[in-house]
Amino acid sequence: MISEVVAPAQSMPAPKLPDEKLREVAIELEATFLSEMLKHAGVGKAPDGFGGGAGEDQFASFLRLEQAREMARQGGIGLAETLFEALKESQNG
Repeated sequence: MISEVVAPAQSMPAPKLPDEKLREVAIELEATFLSEMLKHAGVGKAPDGFGGGAGEDQFASFLRLEQAREMARQGGIGLAETLFEALKESQNG
């Protein structure tokens, strides 16, 4: 019946994540940010002479994302650590 609607998800407390999972999420967020910055800086852009089209652009984005992930894992620009601390604080508070 319609009157037996389950409470909305926002009323349920979010499950607590262990620090390791929070750190992984923070690193992935930083990697995504770095990937976009690398894209706008022109990293991975093929020279005009190749002309690989949309497929080349797509694969370049995969390479850029993996490069950004490795940068973030190695410390990146410090954004992951800031995000980790903020996520951890929101979990505890």
